[in-house]
Amino acid sequence: MSQIVPVVLCGGSGSRLWPASRESFPKQFLALTGEISLFQDTLKRVVGPGFDAPIVVTGSDYRFLVAEQMRAVGVKGDIVLEPMRRDSCAAIAAAARLALARDPEALVLVLAADHAMPDLEGFLVHVRRAAAAARAGRIVTFGIHPTRAATGYGYIRPGEPLAEEGVSTIAAFVEKPDEATAERYVAEGYLWNSGNFLFRARVFLEELDRLAPEIGRPVAEAVTHAARDLDFLRLEEEAFSIAVPKSVDYAVMEKTALAAVVPSDFAWSDVGAWGAIWDLAAKDAYGNAAKGDAAFLDAANCYVHSPDRLTTVVGLDDVVVVTTRDAVLVVARDQAEKVKGLVARLTAAGRKEATENLKVFRPWGSYDSIDHGPRHQVKRISVDPGCKLSLQSHFHRAEHWVVVSGTARITVNDTVTIASENQSVYIPLGATHRLENPGKIPLDLIEVQSGSYLGEDDIVRYEDAYNRS
Repeated sequence: MSQIVPVVLCGGSGSRLWPASRESFPKQFLALTGEISLFQDTLKRVVGPGFDAPIVVTGSDYRFLVAEQMRAVGVKGDIVLEPMRRDSCAAIAAAARLALARDPEALVLVLAADHAMPDLEGFLVHVRRAAAAARAGRIVTFGIHPTRAATGYGYIRPGEPLAEEGVSTIAAFVEKPDEATAERYVAEGYLWNSGNFLFRARVFLEELDRLAPEIGRPVAEAVTHAARDLDFLRLEEEAFSIAVPKSVDYAVMEKTALAAVVPSDFAWSDVGAWGAIWDLAAKDAYGNAAKGDAAFLDAANCYVHSPDRLTTVVGLDDVVVVTTRDAVLVVARDQAEKVKGLVARLTAAGRKEATENLKVFRPWGSYDSIDHGPRHQVKRISVDPGCKLSLQSHFHRAEHWVVVSGTARITVNDTVTIASENQSVYIPLGATHRLENPGKIPLDLIEVQSGSYLGEDDIVRYEDAYNRS
């Protein structure tokens, strides 16, 4: 019997969870509900008997984050890079074609990278039910039994039961309702649309070609002409760009006669806003919850996210407080969905805090902005063992590197220096230079930049191990 190929969709900016989640480091890569990230938790959910290696679909900007987080939890699989975002249907179609190339009878389980499903056994029970229907030719989605009249989800009206136990036809998909309509849907037995699917790859692609050839054909071309880039598979840009941006619900599920639903009662959340984080968190006797360092006095039903500092809440009920080193959010818990609009306003105003983290991840490690002024900037740089930065130069700045821990191999023009703890090296303006970590432990150093322009685009790369321009 063919194994199930997990397909993990790993795009999106998660702006409703700002300021913790930002476009440069979105929510799927954050440990919001446990000790590992939502993406890593999704991967671990589909490892073991019955599952093949996963296919992760993401964008070029996140490729090294995806690779590092997969490595950290010991999961190997294919990482597929979309040249641009084309909504869920194109991403799923590309992954389905790759799964079909592995096995003509492959089953595909499509999962969002940023959903929480703490009941692993319950999830697997429902996957087995869906797999039986998928083998019989159905395109199956997971409909969650509502726990409240939520207005932030689409709903599914289940139809007649199928021969496979615990699976029904779909009578209707409905859009996100207002509160009164949501209450009626819950009373009438509608299900939340989870946006996760299981189907036979061949069946899905046949339906896609029939119902939405404007997506199926260009995606097939993009997969045929995909190119290897290090450990990644890049879909061909020109063909992929022609695919019409459309969700899989609109393109296939609402049109096909093969749609089915597994009514599901395992714990599930799309972690769509800070209120959902509070729902999932362990709470004290007053309903307060926190991740990080927090204290409450005369407060009830509050949530604090504060990984870097002590945050206190006094005399307030039903609020969310999120602190980072460069931004603070305070919002009524029942208004948390509005954070997305706030981020849009900040972005329109040109505030870099809307999209950029102070800590920036690179394929070789990371750097963290500590201080900056008109003609200086200070960063903390961490280089992973065996990794190296590109051979580069700058037109507008000089740099001074001070090693805090580990060992650095530093190239400046034709001179190579080995520097260890408390030693430093000066990089003159215009000098060709490279930083490497030849050791077996992380290399940490402080970089002081000085000059007339300190932007990240003042880099000329001559050699790069990661194929960056």
